[in-house]
Order: sequence, then C-alpha cells, then structure tokens
Amino acid sequence: MTKLRKIAALLLFVAIFQTACDRPVNVFTVSQDKELGAQLEAEIASDPAQYPLLSEVDYPDAYAYLLEMRDEILASPEVKYKTEFEWKLKIIDDDVLNAFCAPGGYIYVYTGLMKYLEKSDHLAGVLAHEIAHADQRHSSASMTEQYGIETLVAIASQNATAAQLSQVAGGLTQLGFSRAHETDADDHSVDYLQSTKYACDGASGFFAKLIATGQTSGTPAFMSTHPDPGNRVTKITERADELGCSKALHHDDTSASGDNGAYNDMLATLPQ
Repeated sequence: MTKLRKIAALLLFVAIFQTACDRPVNVFTVSQDKELGAQLEAEIASDPAQYPLLSEVDYPDAYAYLLEMRDEILASPEVKYKTEFEWKLKIIDDDVLNAFCAPGGYIYVYTGLMKYLEKSDHLAGVLAHEIAHADQRHSSASMTEQYGIETLVAIASQNATAAQLSQVAGGLTQLGFSRAHETDADDHSVDYLQSTKYACDGASGFFAKLIATGQTSGTPAFMSTHPDPGNRVTKITERADELGCSKALHHDDTSASGDNGAYNDMLATLPQ
C-alpha cells in the first residue's frame, strides 16, 4: 500500500469513527490554518466592492478602540494560540450585523454590528466569541467535513496545491458552524472575558437585544440560528455563574459624555 493510500485509509477510518462518536475531525495543521487565513485576507482586500474596509489611517479612533479590546481578550490565559496566530483586525463598512474570525486569527468586524450594540461589553462578548472560533480551530474543522478524501489526503500529506487551499479559503466566507461549535465558542467567550474589565457574559447581550428587537429570524451566519438565541443567553449566563466571574457591565468613564462614553465617542467617528 502506497503512503497516500495508507493516509487515505487512516483518514477514512478516523472520519467514520469520529462521526460515529459525534466527535469532529480536523486534518488541517496550525500552519495551514494560518495559510488559509492569509489567503482569505488577500481575497477580501482585493474585493472592496463586497468588503469595503475602513482605512486605519482615516479611522484611527475606531481601530485603536477595537485593538485595545482585542489585546485585552488575547491576554487571557485561556487563549491557546495567542502567539502562533496573527490576530489581525479589520473593520468592514457595511450595515449587516456581522463579524467573523478566519483561521489563523484574521478578525473582521462590521460597522453595522458596532452601531447595533449599545454597550462595549456586548461587543467584547461578540469579539471573544469570534476569537474562540479561530482559537479552537472551528473553521478548519468544519471545512474538513465539507471536502472529499482527495483534498483531505493532500492536506494531511502536506501536498495540497495552492488551488486546493484557495478553494477551501474561498468557502470560509460562507461557512456556518455546527451547534457544538457555536456552544463551544459561547463558552469560551466567557472563559476569555473572565480576566478582563468586561462583563464575562458580554456575548449574551447581543442575543438579548436580538430577542428584544424581534430579529432572531435570519440571525447572521457567524452567530447561527442554532441553538436558539434565548437558550444561548441562558447557557452563557450559566457558564458565567459556574466560573463565578463578574457580570457587571464595564463603563467607559474616560470621556465627558460619561457612562459608556468612550464607546459612544468611538461609534460617532464611524461613517454615518
């Protein structure tokens, strides 16, 4: 049996075994996660019509605010790949309620989401959730399930072509996560925030507002329509109670506008 056939047989056995056990398999390496993220970054940068990125030069306040928030989350001892991944951050000027983090730590946040969320804690919760998807390698695990044995063999044997990796990277923008991955990212958002100044159940604020405003149908792919938003609020709160971390909202009192002022001041600098 050739080397590739052995790899194929092993991958097939692992896939069947882990599917039967309801356990995800991921044939991508950490290095390939980074490569996929870099390819997606290049594709997004080359398509300003679909992804109108805000300039860091023109919007320094917004970037400084989000980068500080990102750094505080990444300082958590619970983050696995804080030094291995890139953790670049870009803001996309679009009204959709969305954010995502590609493999390797390439973070994208939409202005629509930022304007929708009224508290910095809630944005921190969403950001921590997205960082968790990358840090727990959910994207590449999900991509593993979507591609055939030929691609998996090439990836596992380090023989994947640039075209194959580009195909996989191209599918990342349409990727949906499983119930298990969404729950895991929710849990880790609490884990990551427990050592920060933000409420550790911050992500629940996003779901609570979706429910309050009747926008639970058509929930953006990055948050998925399953499990139910109401259940997610409950589960996130339960996780926070289990860890005993603070659920008190952080208030930005560094501005003359007072309560949550610095956050509101930052939002005011975004394109209207």
